[in-house]
Amino acid sequence: MTSGARDWRARSCGVLVVAKAPVPGLAKTRIGAVVGAEAAAELAAAALLDTLDAVERWEPACGRLLAMTGSLQAAARRVEISQRLATWTVVEQRGATFADRLVSAHREAALRWGPDLPVVQIGMDTPGITGGDLDAIVGALDGAPPDAPPGAASGAPSGAVDVALGPAFDGGWWGLATARPGYGDQLAGVPMSRSDTAARTVAALQGAGARVRLVHELRDVDDWADAVALSRSAPQSRTAQVVRRLQPKPEADDPIGTATVREHAAVSPRAGC
Repeated sequence: MTSGARDWRARSCGVLVVAKAPVPGLAKTRIGAVVGAEAAAELAAAALLDTLDAVERWEPACGRLLAMTGSLQAAARRVEISQRLATWTVVEQRGATFADRLVSAHREAALRWGPDLPVVQIGMDTPGITGGDLDAIVGALDGAPPDAPPGAASGAPSGAVDVALGPAFDGGWWGLATARPGYGDQLAGVPMSRSDTAARTVAALQGAGARVRLVHELRDVDDWADAVALSRSAPQSRTAQVVRRLQPKPEADDPIGTATVREHAAVSPRAGC
């Protein structure tokens, strides 16, 4: 680690996690079409716990806020999740659309943490997220350090920016870091869970005058193929352990069960977190 990288990593920030209670039949429905609703909820619970782990291990996080939709009373691993959230501030998501709920969550963070604390928002769909990923997206606000992941300094002018965005492989985004409150308001009206969500988010932010920098891409866990890929890239995660337990016996010419995934993809609409 370079000394410059160490300097910016000492900067505190608040972390906002946006999540859905892992209730069978409501969480990870595309995966549920392959492995069943109960198993999909178990995987969603593991993903949420993995995300909490990553945030709690990350030193710059001086505030932790979880904006949740749904009730934990019917959720998988509800006791474990409730115990883990004892040290978090938990609020209910508010709004008619997912974009509205994101705006509300960012406003809640601003009310609790004030105007001077940078905020990074992530979801529970990237359970393989690491402290290095969080370093990169927060560090991008001030100019990505030399040891940031490849691509971390792309897509913006040099120097400090107002917003850093972490795109996902599917066209959405896994993280949004803001230098100060207000930029989350620009998410209102942006269509979520689409192949052009990241591009539309950047356009909305730039249209409001924000300077935006892109960081590296990560994979969202939206379907069974994503879950299997995550189990290989983050094998020690809770999510990977659930995937290995659930993974169907592969066909000889279909080593990760993608034929089963393709069979259900046409009838299983994508759902946001």
